[in-house]
Amino acid sequence: MPQLTYRTAGESHGRALIVLVEGLPAGLPVALELVNAELRRRQGGFGRGGRMKIEQDAAVILSGVRRGAAIGSPLVMQIENRDFRIDEAPPVHRPRPGHADLAGSLKWLSTDCRETLERASARETAARVAAGALAKCLLREFDIQCVGFVLEIGGVRASAPPEAPPAALAAARDANEVYTPDAAAVAGMIEAIEEAKRAKDTVGGIVEVRVFNLPPGLGSCFSWQQKLDGRLMQAVGSIQAFKGVEIGLGFDAARRRGSDVHDAIYYDAAQRDTSSFGFVRRTNNAGGLEGGMTNGQPLVVRGAMKPISTLLRGMDSVNLETLTPQRSDYERSDICAVPAASVVAENVVAFEVAAAFMDKFAGDSLRETRAAYEHYAAAARRPGGPPE
Repeated sequence: MPQLTYRTAGESHGRALIVLVEGLPAGLPVALELVNAELRRRQGGFGRGGRMKIEQDAAVILSGVRRGAAIGSPLVMQIENRDFRIDEAPPVHRPRPGHADLAGSLKWLSTDCRETLERASARETAARVAAGALAKCLLREFDIQCVGFVLEIGGVRASAPPEAPPAALAAARDANEVYTPDAAAVAGMIEAIEEAKRAKDTVGGIVEVRVFNLPPGLGSCFSWQQKLDGRLMQAVGSIQAFKGVEIGLGFDAARRRGSDVHDAIYYDAAQRDTSSFGFVRRTNNAGGLEGGMTNGQPLVVRGAMKPISTLLRGMDSVNLETLTPQRSDYERSDICAVPAASVVAENVVAFEVAAAFMDKFAGDSLRETRAAYEHYAAAARRPGGPPE
């Protein structure tokens, strides 16, 4: 089991969302302002619905922190739901195609989809974002930076040069409402969302996450459960409405020959003090992962989000009480949540990377973790020989 883990609890219209994180090293500075900044970003983005006008997400730390630093015990945070009405919310008897409604009602033998949708709702991702932001507190101690952004909405594709540094990517992304680093794609993405709104429909897209300055060797090839690519795919693929995940070239690698896919290895002594320890590539088709482990190149993960399943115009469905044909129920929802989903993806990736980091450089305190990392970095610059 990974040393660093988290669990979430709470329903869409319940009293609050809760996240419990275990395994953060004692002495780690906990930046609550970073957590709340990520929660605010998740609430934004063009195409969001009325719910985000009600909520003002902010995390409250309930345990695990003293004087601004983790103490090593379970860290619990709460995010209050202002739209708390779970007992008064009306039943839902007409399941929405594409949602968890029908499968959950059959699983739990109920004609009311409400009990399924309350937990299946993407509202739960606020807790996951909070956990990921805590993980970023650890990553930034080692200058590891994580940037998520929108790559495509409604067929409008953005350009994001692979050589773009993290600060420039984040600044360009934050300059518009669709969270893309490509200013030329903004108008087209917004129009795709507006067109879907006029049609009382929804629209999906693709998000990308890049992680910079990762050391080689996070993850493992010895056990399938420890392969970092598998852990990342599970984390990103579990985000509500995500239907596909790829790393590096992803599916496009299957369409090329090996000589056009694999990243040739070179050695540059001038880069020994970087995260690659001097072993450099001119391409990054592997997306920073080989054999289930980081290889010193930037990590690149993409996720495909389907259009949201709650449509203003509804779809053909069946009333679970009468078993007669009816249009699906409508729950207040978004036209497009791809920008918000990019924030969720960024943070779930950050958490998995931090968990793999702690697996390799485990320590009860930040001092121990830092010492383990520094010893490894010194040794890795001379593999097979004594560290300098």
